[in-house]
Amino acid sequence: MEPRLNHWAMAPELMKAFVALNETIEGSGLEKSLMHLVKLRASQINGCAFCIDMHTREARADGETEQRLYLVSAWHDSFLYSDRERAALAFTEALTKLGDHTPDDALFAATQAQFPEDEIVKLTAIITMINTWNRLSVAFRAVHAAPRSVAA
Repeated sequence: MEPRLNHWAMAPELMKAFVALNETIEGSGLEKSLMHLVKLRASQINGCAFCIDMHTREARADGETEQRLYLVSAWHDSFLYSDRERAALAFTEALTKLGDHTPDDALFAATQAQFPEDEIVKLTAIITMINTWNRLSVAFRAVHAAPRSVAA
């Protein structure tokens, strides 16, 4: 697989602005483990190999278990996620899919049961940010890291 173009080289100031926004969002106070799950789930839905690879590596480095990472695509059927994580994953799916899956009042109420309003804004921002990264990476076919055995 070859990248279509290097968006970092073609629009460096724009990419710097995205990075600055991303850093602000990631420093907003939501727990890292939750952000890893949200980023991974949105990236799975969007089919972004680059982001799936990056976010699973980052989550493992921050102590996330292999089993929880493997099961995030089937979180609905797993007992490994807290109510708070489940609410975040449901909200992530709705905001990532939009259209027919737009968050309805019941989903928003379920999200409110786990997150205060300021954290719902932060959660929405992290979901929006990962969807932006996914769309950039998919559009320009960003290539994920090679396994160490291949890269060596």
